[in-house]
Amino acid sequence: MFAPLYLSNYCVNGCTYCPYHFKNKHIPRKKLTQKEIEKEVIALQDMGHKRLALETGEDPINNPIEYVLESINTIYSIKHKNGAIRRVNVNIAATSVENYKKLKKAGIGTYILFQETYNKEAYEALHPTGPKHDYNYHTEAMDRAMDGGIDDVGCGVLFGLNLYRYDFVGLLMHAEHLEAVKGIGPHTISVPRIRPADDINPHEFTNAISDEIFAKIVAVLRIAVPYTGLIVSTRESQKTREKVLELGVSQLSGGSSTSVGGYVIKEKKYESSAQFDISDDRTLDEIVNWLLEIGHIPSFCTACYREGRTGDRFMTLVKNGQIANCCLPNALITLKEYLEDYASPLTKENGEKVIATEIKKIPNEKVRQIVLEYLSKLNNGKRDFRF
Repeated sequence: MFAPLYLSNYCVNGCTYCPYHFKNKHIPRKKLTQKEIEKEVIALQDMGHKRLALETGEDPINNPIEYVLESINTIYSIKHKNGAIRRVNVNIAATSVENYKKLKKAGIGTYILFQETYNKEAYEALHPTGPKHDYNYHTEAMDRAMDGGIDDVGCGVLFGLNLYRYDFVGLLMHAEHLEAVKGIGPHTISVPRIRPADDINPHEFTNAISDEIFAKIVAVLRIAVPYTGLIVSTRESQKTREKVLELGVSQLSGGSSTSVGGYVIKEKKYESSAQFDISDDRTLDEIVNWLLEIGHIPSFCTACYREGRTGDRFMTLVKNGQIANCCLPNALITLKEYLEDYASPLTKENGEKVIATEIKKIPNEKVRQIVLEYLSKLNNGKRDFRF
């Protein structure tokens, strides 16, 4: 489980599918101060989140790398009640190796960048102005990120901008390239579809894909890159997310705001700074309870990142199946934390039942006993255990 945190919607690019494009003069432009970031993070912690995806437009004056780095430091520094953000993933524009080194030093989790489309001609038409117009610089960003020491990267395209078959194959080729050249495939792949926004009408883009095709994309991705996390955000409806969960999606956002900030005070529609309209507007607790009721374990785990199991170390464990020795215990432990600190009575009741059932499935007796010990300590107010 994760949530996005938009820091700023100032942007110098001219992307035709995004309301943050610089020609849009009626969307309110906002940038969070460090004090405002602190308040937003406390609001997110009070929901129960432990993992954030940092988002910002590309603007070297308003959103320089120094602002992003300071914001990351602010986020990690906030410990409210039992809350803490334990992993900050970063989705910012393609940048230099030197800046990726700075992001690595700041302790980011995954560096995320969507290609949007792999078709060069379509890409340049969709990005007519601004630094993002440079197809090669954008496409080679993951290579530079890895050269800068970031070994967890997240790829994705925005389905609806171009022929889906072309971009689907492009995604797989990009993953294959990273595996061959860097020795590590993508940590995550996202599959967003274009959504309505401030001055964006998705019906103007003729390559939209149906729910059926979307489901097929998720299913084949899961088969093609079984070691990679698949992400579906609140762009998709509850019905669609439930369908693709059964096909291999492993990460969901919940209780999300796609506005700048938006967690402390919800924006009024006429003053919205949102990047896109969300389809699943349920609270985090409602989503956690829904996942429990349909047979999934909502996990807030950040253990691999914090234990140094990233990059090739993580991929080795995933490919040989040993990661399962960590995943189920950590999922149950972080779910228990959520139940103790943030859950509604119904969610807590359902969650305790799931934990009681799932703990029996831990095959290693020693590990199972340690988990039981940690769960007891969580009952008594202790926090932050992991394998």
